[in-house]
Amino acid sequence: MLPPMSRANSALPLDPRARQLLRTLVAKYVADGQPVGSRVLAKSSGLDLSPATIRNVMSDLEELGLVAAPHTSAGRIPTVQGYRLFVDSLLEVRPLGEPQVEELRRELPAGATTPDLLNSASSLLSQVTHFVGVVTVPRHQEVPFRHIDFVPLDQRRTLVILVFIDGQVQNRVIELERAYAPSELEQVANFLNAQFSGQRLDEIRLRLLRDMQETSNQMNRLMAATVELAQQAFHTPPESDMFVAGQTNLMGVHDAANLDRLRELFEAFQRKRDLLTVLERCSRAEGVRLFIGEESGFAALDNYSLITAPYGVQGRVLGVLGVIGPTRMAYERVIPLVQATAQILSGALNRNQAPQ
Repeated sequence: MLPPMSRANSALPLDPRARQLLRTLVAKYVADGQPVGSRVLAKSSGLDLSPATIRNVMSDLEELGLVAAPHTSAGRIPTVQGYRLFVDSLLEVRPLGEPQVEELRRELPAGATTPDLLNSASSLLSQVTHFVGVVTVPRHQEVPFRHIDFVPLDQRRTLVILVFIDGQVQNRVIELERAYAPSELEQVANFLNAQFSGQRLDEIRLRLLRDMQETSNQMNRLMAATVELAQQAFHTPPESDMFVAGQTNLMGVHDAANLDRLRELFEAFQRKRDLLTVLERCSRAEGVRLFIGEESGFAALDNYSLITAPYGVQGRVLGVLGVIGPTRMAYERVIPLVQATAQILSGALNRNQAPQ
C-alpha cells in the first residue's frame, strides 16, 4: 500500500452507511461531473435504503461540510473537505502492477541527461494522467561534478566549464582579483579534478575552506589560486526552476464560469515563483503529498488538486514531481502514477550518477 497522507478529517463521526454513501457520491461525481441525486445513490450504493433516507443522510453530510448542493434539488457534489475525507479514509489506493511500471520505465531510460529525464518525466505525467505534469529542477550544487576547465578570456575574465556527473554542462564567466596565466589556470583545474571529482559543490567549498584555515599564513601559491578560482567557479546563484507539461489539458475540464481561475493558474505557470514555493514545501516531506483546493495556500490552485512525490539520488531528495488537475479527478489512479514515476526517475538518476 502507499504511505499514509494527511488525515485531517478521518476522525469525523460517520457511520458505515454515511461513509458508503459519501464514497459512492464521490465516485459518481468524478466519473460523470454532474451533481449526484438521491435516486442515483439509491441505485449505485449497494445499500437497501429509500431515497428519503438517503436525502436525510445527505443533509447530515452537508451539515458536516462534506457535500454541497450547487443548485436546489439538483443533487450534491463533494466539497474540499469531502474529497479530503474520501482520500484519507475511504479510498483504497493500490500500487501499479509491474507491467504498468515497466511501461513507464521505458519512457525514462537511464543514460539521458538530467534535464532530458526531468522534461520527459513532466511530459510522461501529463500524458498518462491527461492533466498537468510538473517537475522541479535540482540545483547544480546538489549534483556531483566530474570535470572543470578554465579558459582565459582577457586580463581578469575567465570562462569556467563545469561538467557534472549526470552529463550536464554549465558555462559561466567569472571576474578574478588578478590576471592568471594559462599555465596557472591549467594547474588549478588539474588539482580540482584530481582532488574533488565526484563531490558536490557545497562539499568542495567546505573542504577548501578547511584547507585554507589549516594552511593559514603558509598557504602556497597553488592553494591561494585554487581558493579564489573555486570560490567563484563553484558559486551557485539561485537557479530553481521546473518543467511543466500539458497546461492545455485543463481547458477541457472547466466551464466558462471558471475561466478566470484557469487564467490565474496559467499566469502562475508563467511566473513559476509562487508555485515553486509550494513545491519546495513538498520536497521537505516524505512520500506522497496531496493538496486539495485551498489546502495549498496558493490562490491559483483553489480549484485544483496537487499531488506530489519526491525524487532523488542515494537517499538525498533533489526535487519533486507531480500532477495538477481538477479536484474532480480519479485519485486512486493518479496517486500511484505519481509515486511510481518518482521512483522510476530516482532510479534513472541513480544509475546516471553511479561511478563509471
